[in-house]
Amino acid sequence: MSNPVILSPSLLSSDFGRLAEELAALEAAGLKWVHWDVMDGHFVPNITFGPPVIKSLRERSKLFFDVHLMIEKPERYLAEFVDAGADMLGVHAEASVHLERTVSEIKRLGAKACVTLNPHTPLSMVEYLLPDLDMVLIMSVNPGFGGQKFLDFTMDKIEQLAAMKAGVNPSMHIQVDGGVTPDNIAELTRRGADVFVSGSAFFNYPPYDQRLKTFMDAAQD
Repeated sequence: MSNPVILSPSLLSSDFGRLAEELAALEAAGLKWVHWDVMDGHFVPNITFGPPVIKSLRERSKLFFDVHLMIEKPERYLAEFVDAGADMLGVHAEASVHLERTVSEIKRLGAKACVTLNPHTPLSMVEYLLPDLDMVLIMSVNPGFGGQKFLDFTMDKIEQLAAMKAGVNPSMHIQVDGGVTPDNIAELTRRGADVFVSGSAFFNYPPYDQRLKTFMDAAQD
């Protein structure tokens, strides 16, 4: 049995000057998750939020905080992000030298564990960890900036991951981040993905409750 479809809007495309209001609006619109893109200017060529921003907003939101660490050596900051209120911590396979140790530490700290793969990174990088993961995030654009076009070759990668997880961890989520729109979410769902990050394709089309319905209706097509 497949997991229900979840939309996790990326705050990278929200109004940074109104983050508290944006979170409240997402919650009021019926969203359950929100995606925090944490960038350090080293692993990716952009800088965004850190733990203090997340912590300041945690007490103002009941949303599931899906925190995507696009940072070098993420193991240095796991405790800070969990303390700030991350419900799920995603680390890049390319950024952590001792990936299994990092995943184990995330779980020890009490958060759910996700490993993220860039478009060019093979599934073999994470295959051995599938039994221990709550989610794998497949990047369908090169990380660092919002508004990019979906890379079509990642469709097959998603399908292959869905087949791999079936025998070892069928409840594991498969998340897709990059260029997700109502036009491709049905195909992504058919391939096996169930959690979808959307930035500009979500936030640029208010009201949020209607945009959520558009995505969810499209996912069922």
